[in-house]
Amino acid sequence: MSESSSVRPDAAPHVSPFHRAKGEPRFPGGPAPDPAGSHHERRIRSFQPRRSRVTTGQAEALERLWPQWGLDIDGRRVLDLDELFGGRGLPVVLEIGFGMGEATARMAAEDPGTGILAVDVHTPGQGNLLGLAERAGLTNVRVANGDAIILLREMLPPASLAGLRVYFPDPWPKKRHHKRRLIQPEFLDLVAPRLAPGAIVHCATDWEPYAEQMLEVLTAHPDFENTVPDGGYVSRPAFRPLTRFEGQGLDKGHVVQDLLFRRR
Repeated sequence: MSESSSVRPDAAPHVSPFHRAKGEPRFPGGPAPDPAGSHHERRIRSFQPRRSRVTTGQAEALERLWPQWGLDIDGRRVLDLDELFGGRGLPVVLEIGFGMGEATARMAAEDPGTGILAVDVHTPGQGNLLGLAERAGLTNVRVANGDAIILLREMLPPASLAGLRVYFPDPWPKKRHHKRRLIQPEFLDLVAPRLAPGAIVHCATDWEPYAEQMLEVLTAHPDFENTVPDGGYVSRPAFRPLTRFEGQGLDKGHVVQDLLFRRR
């Protein structure tokens, strides 16, 4: 056995997250199951938690990397984003909902001068993005676990963000569920003060009725202006990778719309 792979006799045994004792956390030192707990009021959530199996590689990434690159959205403190990203003075973009993190990792690799604070509640995706970041040697990605609304409302200082990305959010297609859609006037009221002047809001969806709503509410909001002079959508910017999910939708004939709005 090589020296690098040897285990000290007194080392604590590794406990698999798939075989833990009753009551033990799923990932000790990793993302909390309900980081904000009961100290913030309950509300209609704009996301639907997904339960799926965490692979061994994702679990190991969560256990090793979460203390360094992970953040629970507990709503109990205001973040110093410069400190969070190592004091390098990076502009920080907030990405809400990153799936398995492939597109996020690619954007981070192609733009190392921008910090990406990526928020999701999908544990396998959190572990996958952490693993991708480590393998690519990325230092400009941080993964946040929990409700992005609490992050924006309680934990981000005014004018602290250089941008916001919301790619393929849940469209909540049933009319009775439209109130759960993320891009609403009230959400923009919350976002606007956290964005620095000139910051870009970039949304993308393959659900046309939702694209129309996004365009309507962003156009109507006084704090944002469309980067398209005559209004409307933009072609997919080169910096947003074509995702596997998006490719599957295009194969089915879905129309993907991108919106780019600037904070006034």
